Amino acid sequence: MSTKYDYSKIETAHAEPEASSMIETFRAIGYSVETAIADIIDNSIAADAKNIWVEYTWEGEDTILWILDDGNGMNNEELIQAMRPGSKNPLDIRSKKDLGRFGLGLKTASFSQTRKFSVISKRNDPTPCMWCWDLDYVNKSKSWDLLKYCPRENEFAERIDNLDSGTCIIWWELDRITKNTKQDSDDSKNKFLQSMENVKLHLSMVFHRYLEEGINIFFQNRKIKPWDPFMIGFDGLQPKPEVKFPDCEATVKGFVLPHRSKLTPEEYDYGKGPKDNWTEHQGFYVYRNKRLLVAGDWLGLFKKEVHYDLCRIKIDLTNNADEEWQIDIKKSVARPPLKYRDQLISVAKEVRGQALEVYRNKGKVLKRKLSKDDFSPFWEERVRHGKRFYKINRSHPLITELFSKSNGQTNEFESILQFIEETVPVPLIALQENENTLPHGQPFEGRNNDAVRDTMRAMYQSLISKGKSSEMAKARILNIEPFNFYPHYLENLDA
Repeated sequence: MSTKYDYSKIETAHAEPEASSMIETFRAIGYSVETAIADIIDNSIAADAKNIWVEYTWEGEDTILWILDDGNGMNNEELIQAMRPGSKNPLDIRSKKDLGRFGLGLKTASFSQTRKFSVISKRNDPTPCMWCWDLDYVNKSKSWDLLKYCPRENEFAERIDNLDSGTCIIWWELDRITKNTKQDSDDSKNKFLQSMENVKLHLSMVFHRYLEEGINIFFQNRKIKPWDPFMIGFDGLQPKPEVKFPDCEATVKGFVLPHRSKLTPEEYDYGKGPKDNWTEHQGFYVYRNKRLLVAGDWLGLFKKEVHYDLCRIKIDLTNNADEEWQIDIKKSVARPPLKYRDQLISVAKEVRGQALEVYRNKGKVLKRKLSKDDFSPFWEERVRHGKRFYKINRSHPLITELFSKSNGQTNEFESILQFIEETVPVPLIALQENENTLPHGQPFEGRNNDAVRDTMRAMYQSLISKGKSSEMAKARILNIEPFNFYPHYLENLDA
C-alpha cells in the first residue's frame, strides 16, 4: 500500500506497553462471569468440540474452575500463540464458523475473573503442552513471560489424556468471585452457587442453537438444556416471514409468542427465560454465526412495555458484519448501522402490532361481550389557573374503598393524596421521556405481582357479594386502572 510519508526519514521511539498495566487494563473490560465463560466456550466451538465441560470445586478462596473440551487442541507453538494478547488481527478474514475476532477472548475473559490461569492442550501428540499466565509474576518480572505451571497438574493432565485431543482452561485465585470467602461459610457458598446457576442459565440461552444441533455442554457433569427464546414448536406461536437486509449477509425474523391462555404453567415459566421475566426478554435477539450476542433488547429503537411481552425478533449476522454492527470484545453489544434502522423499525412495528393484538385479545373479547362500564383511570388531568395538574381520581374503586374504611380519618387521607398530587415530578418525567434515557416502566413491572392479583381477587369477591355475576365482575375489574394491564389474571379470580 502506498503512503505519502517516507518513514525512513522520521525519528522513532520504542513504546512497548508495560506488561502488568496492560493486563490490569484487560481485567477492566467489564465481563461478568457468565459472559467470560461463554467467551471461552466460543473457542471450544470454533475448535470443533462436540463436548464441553464446565466444572468447579468449591474451596472458598481456593476455588478452582475449569472449562474442558474435546476439540482439535493445540501443539506447543499454537498454545503459546493463543496465549499471546492480540494473537489474531481483527481485520483478518475469518472462516464462517469462527466465533472470535480480536484474538483477546481467552486472555481478557480469563483475566476478568482471575489473576492466574493455565491452559493444557493436546493435538496430535501423546504429551500435552501447558502454559500459564500469572499476573503476580508479571508484576514482579515486568515482562510478558508465561510460566509452565498448573495447580493439580496431574489431575488436569489426566483429563486431557482421556481425550484424543482437546483443551482445558483452569482458573484459580478467582478474586472477582471468591475473594475473602471461606469454604465453611454457607453465605459465601450460596452466593457462589447462585452465580454458577446464572452461568448455566446464560449458557443455555447463548448457545441454544448449538445445543439444539447436537453440541453438548455439561455443567458439573449435567447436560445443559437449550432455552429457545422464540418457543419454536409451542402451540399458538406465530412466526413472521424472514426479511433480508440489502447488500448484507443478515436476516430478520419476527415471532409473536403464544398468549398465556395457550400455555401450561410450565410452558409459561419456560417463556420467562433466564431473566425470569417476560418483559425483560422482549425485543431483538442478535446472533452472530448462531451464537447469541444480544438477548431481549430494543437496540435503542423502542422502549420495553408490558404490552409487547409476546414480541421477540431474531437478527442473524455473519462474522463479516462485526465492524458494521460494532460488535464489542465481550460479544455482548451490537449496534445496528444507520442505513438499516428504518427497515428494522418497520419490521419491528409490524411484529409489535401483532403481538399487542394477541396480548390484549382476551381482554378485548371480554369487554366487547360484557362490559358497558366506563373506564376508571387512576389519574385525571385538571387545569387550574391556566396550568395543568394531575389529580388522583376520587371515584376510582380503590380510593372509594379506602375512604369507606377510613374510620374517621378521611381528612388525613385526603391530605396525603393532595401532597402526592402536588409533588408529582411532571417536568422530570417529561424530560426523561423526551431524552429516552431509560424505558418507562409499566405499573408493577419488575415487582412481585401478588399485590395486583390479591387486590383484583378482593375486588372480585366484593362485587360478587353485591350481586354481580362472575362475568360482569370480571368485566368491571378490566375497566379499572391498573388492572387493565393484567387481563390474563381474570381467569383465576374465581379459582
